[in-house]
Amino acid sequence: MAERSFKAEVEHLRLGEGQTFTGEGILAITKALLESGVGYVGGYQGAPISHLMDVLADAEDLLGELGIRYEANANEAAAAAMLAASVHYPIRGAVTFKGPVGVNVASDALANLSSSGVTGGAMVIVGEDYGEGASIMQERTHPFAMKAQMWLLDPRPNLPSIVKMVSDGFDLSEASNTPVMLMVRIRSCHVTGSFQTRDNRRPTLTVAEAVANPRSDFSRVVLPPMSFAHEQDKVKNRWPAAERFILSRGLNEHFGPKDAPLGIVVQGGMYNGLIRALQRLGLADIHGQTDIPIYVLNVTYPLISSEFLSFCEGKENVLVVEEGQPEFIETQLGSYLYRAGSSVKLHGKGLFPMAGEYTGGVMLDAVEGFIRQAAPGMLPAAIRAPNQDRVQIPDLSKTVPIRPPGFCTGCPERPIFAAMKLVEKELGKHQIAADIGCHLFAALPPFEIGGATMGYGLGPAANGAFDGGGKKRPVAIIGDGGFWHNGLSSSFTNMAFNKSDGVAIIVDNYYSAATGGQDIMSSRASNPSKATKNPISKALKGIGIDWVRQIDRTYDVAKMRDTIREALTTDVKGPKVIVASSECMLNKQRREKPLQAAAIKEGRRIEAPRFGVDEDICTGDHACIRLSGCPSLSVKRLDDPLRDDPVASIDQSCVGCGNCGEVADAAVLCPSFYRADVVHNPTATESRWAAFRARVISWLQSRRAAKSLTFEGIA
Repeated sequence: MAERSFKAEVEHLRLGEGQTFTGEGILAITKALLESGVGYVGGYQGAPISHLMDVLADAEDLLGELGIRYEANANEAAAAAMLAASVHYPIRGAVTFKGPVGVNVASDALANLSSSGVTGGAMVIVGEDYGEGASIMQERTHPFAMKAQMWLLDPRPNLPSIVKMVSDGFDLSEASNTPVMLMVRIRSCHVTGSFQTRDNRRPTLTVAEAVANPRSDFSRVVLPPMSFAHEQDKVKNRWPAAERFILSRGLNEHFGPKDAPLGIVVQGGMYNGLIRALQRLGLADIHGQTDIPIYVLNVTYPLISSEFLSFCEGKENVLVVEEGQPEFIETQLGSYLYRAGSSVKLHGKGLFPMAGEYTGGVMLDAVEGFIRQAAPGMLPAAIRAPNQDRVQIPDLSKTVPIRPPGFCTGCPERPIFAAMKLVEKELGKHQIAADIGCHLFAALPPFEIGGATMGYGLGPAANGAFDGGGKKRPVAIIGDGGFWHNGLSSSFTNMAFNKSDGVAIIVDNYYSAATGGQDIMSSRASNPSKATKNPISKALKGIGIDWVRQIDRTYDVAKMRDTIREALTTDVKGPKVIVASSECMLNKQRREKPLQAAAIKEGRRIEAPRFGVDEDICTGDHACIRLSGCPSLSVKRLDDPLRDDPVASIDQSCVGCGNCGEVADAAVLCPSFYRADVVHNPTATESRWAAFRARVISWLQSRRAAKSLTFEGIA
């Protein structure tokens, strides 16, 4: 169950010649794929590239009508390997995943694909972001494109440009027999707009037709001596063909006047931010008409030296807007100027920060700084004045605490780590390796469990150095998404083969939850097009791991604690794996809330559990918060002058998972938690009893208040 459905929007993908499509960037990309005659599409569905795989999944019926094969790949390596269909056959294919981590996982397949070259157009759509919008390490896809010699496209973030670049990208791939990468940022995925559509095209050769008439060509096999020939082919044929195509098709764009003492070179994806900065400086209008020449690199690799040098003619200073580090583009352009003996001064990093996201403020400051150095007379007088009145954004990093990610309210992973904290109190601290996924939030307060993570599905493998029979067993945490992505082959077969004596806890929340809630092999839902309901424990037994404990309700903190303690202390040698299963609360709420709302509207009786804290019993030591960390569990102050410490309190965001009470019971904390069932559409008898109880409680409260000792102020 994906976190967002596009069933309604995908109907717009059927629009034909001359009609107008209006929507988001990810839908425009999908429409462009259909218009380009793509024969197969796939990708890693857990990649946070803003729902592109979810769009493709919801459009599966339309894809089938057009004869397009759709595959939800197990990981990025499997997705990249799928592009092999374009090596021998004139079939266009596209896959998508998060870059650069997805590119890292897929690097073996992509390197082989780039070496052999392609007959049909092959496109990898990668998502890339920097700064606080990124969910991964701050790296770039650019160096891999350079290393493997794959052409890298970075279109301007508007729908017509994105759609055109998808179409041109396939043509470029076929003209140069080279796979291409299309880079999109989150803002590109969600930018809205419109464009004129074309008819969807059936592939000229479908994968079904191709497999019925198989082809082979040993010259494309990546083995000596063919691999050496591939390298020569890249330099002598494919690269020049790509340059000719880029120039003839005009993939890179020029805006503004031809003659000026300065100019700006910008990655296509950064164009909107640059234009906005120029608008604020009074040097461009809302339609993008600019007083400063701009050279837009919709293709950031390969760079075309002749086109760049032509742009630099008559200019004294040129600014390079290149987000991310190292500055590959700036360095390459600098070498072009040096070899040409040009006196043009190149600016870039220095005015811009070396690392981080180029936000509106960063862009404005850098562009203004460049113009003040290169041509201060171009700035309007009001901006040129030294005492210009500009709102200064305060530095809040010293006063506002950081807000790291955390588990959702009711998350079934929270009790697992509460149990681990209780075991840690008994047995001491253990070496703990983490993995990619929601469970990584346990490394943060209040749990502070785990730390290092080496890649998706590699948590248990990261403990390989510690599995040498020490006094304490190492512990690894991995999610069900990571297990099926890479963990079964790279981590658990590694544990089994090496007879590891470590402990691995598999957090099974039924979905690829951290990246959208898509179904995976062990999901409990019935999926008409995918194989679900395959138990993780069965896979573990299949590779020879016998010590497996299945827990079907993670909220049972006491059972979780006892099972973890057993795994760490048992005399049994070999890998020990705990599969801790409970449904992701976000997906559960998405599934149950609409059904519950419909039932209430129909007048049916519905009970909804809620939890609270008895303020008279709560001791105020807040141990429950330190062992839970639930967002709905906080503190509040009482009006009682004899109680200074705030007590625990549960707000209305509580989803009734019961974890707080389970933790309090397992840890032998104060018994201040209570459960109250909210009854919607109660029966007549229940209504009468509720009214009677309310009267009794009101009478008892009045009676108690009358006997209370009060203090009156003395004037």
